[in-house]
Amino acid sequence: MGSSNLPSLTYSSHTNFALASNESDLLCDRLHQQVKSDGNEDRTFEELKNIEHQRRAILLRAELPVWRILMFRTGTCLKEVSSNGLIWFSMIVYMSIRIYSRSIDDVPNFAYLMDAASVEVLGGFLSFFLVLFVNQTNGRFLEMYGCSKACSGRIQDIAGLARCQLPPVVADRLIRHMNAAQVAGYVGLNAIGQGSPYNKAHFFWHYNGQYKLLTFEEMLVLDRSHDMDHSSLCMKELITWCQQDVSMARKAGYIDSVQEQNMHDIILECRAVFYIHFLVLLSAIYLPLFAVDTAFKAGWGDTYIGVDLISGLVVFLQCTFVVGLRSLGTKMIDPYGDDLEDLSVINYVEGTLENCSGIMRSRKTDFDFNTKLQEAVLT
Repeated sequence: MGSSNLPSLTYSSHTNFALASNESDLLCDRLHQQVKSDGNEDRTFEELKNIEHQRRAILLRAELPVWRILMFRTGTCLKEVSSNGLIWFSMIVYMSIRIYSRSIDDVPNFAYLMDAASVEVLGGFLSFFLVLFVNQTNGRFLEMYGCSKACSGRIQDIAGLARCQLPPVVADRLIRHMNAAQVAGYVGLNAIGQGSPYNKAHFFWHYNGQYKLLTFEEMLVLDRSHDMDHSSLCMKELITWCQQDVSMARKAGYIDSVQEQNMHDIILECRAVFYIHFLVLLSAIYLPLFAVDTAFKAGWGDTYIGVDLISGLVVFLQCTFVVGLRSLGTKMIDPYGDDLEDLSVINYVEGTLENCSGIMRSRKTDFDFNTKLQEAVLT
């Protein structure tokens, strides 16, 4: 096949992916145990899998009746709302003023100060920035979802082309590297600074052990150059390996230059300002002021108790609206975290691996179409 900068490896054809030698498997297992002892122990694969099951279950709730959806707590803003101190502080401020207002008959002089304050204007600005914040984070969330699905689709496209145009050993090698690049890409998300639950010890090594994505020699090449847990360069190098695989296949005469360019284009497609501080500050100022303003407008002296209840409900709903939207936008900032609302990375990875495995197992049927067509016409 020609020379390459990659280590020389021994492959054998397999229905899933090309398996390395038994000696390399033992060395891989030994290195895996070493990585587990030094790696990030925050999230084991079993914990990630449990989160993934909960995410898939939440997706099915959209088909349930409204009254059943309201009964759920997980995957909703109820936990954030019930434990948020700003909401309860605003409610305490409102109730304290209402209790004091019932103990006096005359309107105090300081109550007229709220007439000069434009709380509604502040609320309008807050609502504008909240909607803008959630819209931007939702747009980014959907964009990342599209990137993940596109990456999975491009890998399956390459699997189909490789299965039809390349020898089995070369095709297996290319698809192994493509799938390894996808998994390493999710692990490399730790490099962006927000942290990621997907680590080398519990995520990459799980799929590497199950599908034999990289051999021990290949892992040594990567480990000498990059730290997979804290850099995206590992994924980029694997993409370069895929391009080298395609170039070597063209030089060996398995594909022509047009097919090579098509594969290169598909492989390269796999490379894949928020206002949260301002919103926290603005909401911390606005919600208590809104509670004070609403409490003053409810009246003084022995007023009807229903006014207090309705006004208190308005304060609570306003607090829920502000904190709930802020929480929603904050969760969507990091689509690849460990929240139940985040993207189903394990589903994407396993779906890609299983589909590629099915593509590589496909066999051409011994069916002479022209002969059968002639027989059908004659009969």
